[in-house]
Amino acid sequence: MEKFGKSQSVTRVEDVRLVTGHGRYVDDIAPENSLHLYVFRSSVAHARITGLDVTAAREAEGVHLVATAEDLAAAGITEGLSCVTVENRDGTTAANPKHPVLAEERVVWVGQPVAMIVAETPEAAKDAADLIEFDYDDLPAQMTLAKGDTDLHPEAPGNLAIDYLLGREDETKAAFDAAAHVVRTKVGDNRVMVASLEPRGCYAEWSNDRIHLAVNGQGVWGSKRELARLMALKEEQVRVTTPDVGGGFGMKSKLYPEYIMAAYAARFLDRPVRWFADRTESMLSDNGARDLTHEVAMAFDEDLRLTGYHVKTKCNLGAYNSNFGQLIQTYLFGRVLMGVYDCQNALLEVEGYYTNTTPTDAYRGAGRPEANYLLERSMDYAARALGVDGWDLRRRNFIKPKDFPYKTVTDELYDVGEFERLLDRVAETSDRQGFEARRAESAARNKLRGMGLCYYIESILGDASEGAKVEFMDDGRVNIYVGTQSNGQGHETVHAQFLSDQTGIPQEMISVVQGDSDLIAQGGGTGGSRSVTTQSNATLAVVGDMVEAFSAFLAERMNVDADDVSFDEDGFRIKGSNASPTMVDVADMAREAGRSDLLKHEARATLPGRSYPNGAHVAEVEVDPETGEVNVLAYTVVDDFGNLINPMLAEGQVHGGVAQGMGQALIEHVAYDEDGQLLTASFMDYAMPRATDMPFVGFSTEPVPSTANPMGMKGCGEAGTVGSMAATANAVMDALWERGVRRADMPFTPRRVWEMLGDVRPAD
Repeated sequence: MEKFGKSQSVTRVEDVRLVTGHGRYVDDIAPENSLHLYVFRSSVAHARITGLDVTAAREAEGVHLVATAEDLAAAGITEGLSCVTVENRDGTTAANPKHPVLAEERVVWVGQPVAMIVAETPEAAKDAADLIEFDYDDLPAQMTLAKGDTDLHPEAPGNLAIDYLLGREDETKAAFDAAAHVVRTKVGDNRVMVASLEPRGCYAEWSNDRIHLAVNGQGVWGSKRELARLMALKEEQVRVTTPDVGGGFGMKSKLYPEYIMAAYAARFLDRPVRWFADRTESMLSDNGARDLTHEVAMAFDEDLRLTGYHVKTKCNLGAYNSNFGQLIQTYLFGRVLMGVYDCQNALLEVEGYYTNTTPTDAYRGAGRPEANYLLERSMDYAARALGVDGWDLRRRNFIKPKDFPYKTVTDELYDVGEFERLLDRVAETSDRQGFEARRAESAARNKLRGMGLCYYIESILGDASEGAKVEFMDDGRVNIYVGTQSNGQGHETVHAQFLSDQTGIPQEMISVVQGDSDLIAQGGGTGGSRSVTTQSNATLAVVGDMVEAFSAFLAERMNVDADDVSFDEDGFRIKGSNASPTMVDVADMAREAGRSDLLKHEARATLPGRSYPNGAHVAEVEVDPETGEVNVLAYTVVDDFGNLINPMLAEGQVHGGVAQGMGQALIEHVAYDEDGQLLTASFMDYAMPRATDMPFVGFSTEPVPSTANPMGMKGCGEAGTVGSMAATANAVMDALWERGVRRADMPFTPRRVWEMLGDVRPAD
């Protein structure tokens, strides 16, 4: 890599360590003398607890501790898990029932923690769990998104937790009254599991009146605050660390009950305690995702300009509010409610219900995939209902470049965008012109071929502020301490690469330090595609401080004015001198001069605005009408991520996101029976996309640099998922339309597709 290189595809430095078995995941670094935590979970979805006898379990061989909710309360752990609530349309706060660490009085989903066992070995803990006598009276399971007969929580009569409204109610009604055309449809967005490669896990240690929790999460500071609150400790008594993480995707962003149990047990027993989930336990206890239904109406004028958009959503919160569960399908969904289309008359109405299922929370995109999926499915349907081309309908409704900056109906300020340019590019790269010939070729083989388009936009979320610290070490290395947290995205490469670009410090000399609340005082963690933009902005700030401090030091050393010292890509320049010391050279000079104050620099910075990555996804599928099998033959992406640090990493993020969105569209689906029993509790029953399910993903960029940050960047971590769900679904719908199918929801499994086609076949 050349000095100050921009947009260079540098290979990830962490990959050698990770793929050769030298990764340091939580399970790798847990103390060898740790005790093992096992969680006794509810086997029923809804019941009143009438008895919980743990006497025999406590007496079992190898057991050190068995605890219930009563024991936690005796230790001062009485508060429930925290969450973010929203405001209802009438100004009241949405329901917020207590979410206990261990079940109190009732259980409300299969998999809810009821008791905890700590033993010498996992086997001893599991054997002890079998001795627990758990008695209960069954209650009816609430499994539908509607007001039920049995309330899960008194705070939510009829199980309605949220009654939310966003947008312009009167203006939207007027737009529909005046519309030349109104198109209505229904769209479902099925529940999925996150199923990260590495299941959740942690270990905890108590020493010197402090708790240390090591957890495979997405940021240490929120967990630090939450753990301190729940255990009634001062924040300085809590240290949270996060080593390597094998995938998070939003699901690992919160503090789960098991982590609190481990910390409580470590303190109570004064021994390290570890907990790691197996796959079925993860499926029962990890936050679920999506799971909502929509009724949507679109109003158009005579020129087919979109004049009104009305969405009525019912979303499944699960048994309790999770961390951001209420926020996702309301406020975050609303950030991109109108997508890339110029329409100011829009209304979002959301009813959020409690059901006897695992709570739902963030999953790659957190609200924006759901909003874009609905909008792009609806645009496709509207085009068919109006008898026009879907690409043309989108084009005539795009926000035009001259209209930026553009304030949306939900008060987002889009800074830049050239949507038509990207649409033209994806039409070329996907060979749209040749599609009809390919469709005819498929028809000749009795196959149905379809092409689907999605034009998405994201609103980058999370804390706009971030900090960075750079320290020149005695061994010659340079540490950069960051407030974000890698879950496999390549942060060790990209953060070091950016610092190298800005300072000339060789990248191989730079170490990225993350995930330790003792070493880094504050940080926003990873989520909402915030990492690269916020962290790079902070790095720019600290580099500015370094240049200023080093320039003053050189001026004093060389006996020149500070204005006579400058810094460029080759190092520092001193007027009247041929000397051009590098940043590393000056740090060495400072060390020799005893100026240790110049070897550590720290700064925080806040982005002036959000960035809005956007782009076009095109999927091409072939459906076998005899079996219902769907094959994705081609997939093309043209993205606007603004300026890129490392195109290779950006493309990798898109590939992974496409796989997750396509997985939901084609095969992934969580199923419960009427009693609340999870039917998809292993990979024998829950399908995950494999390499053979994925086509080659053609990726290219048409950058329109953001004006909302000095780097011109736009986040890319979630973009693949945001675009791929609707593109894949629209392609399948395109294939099925000619056979009379008019409504089709994910997942498009062979059986479901075959049944859709069978439902419209004429009788013999």
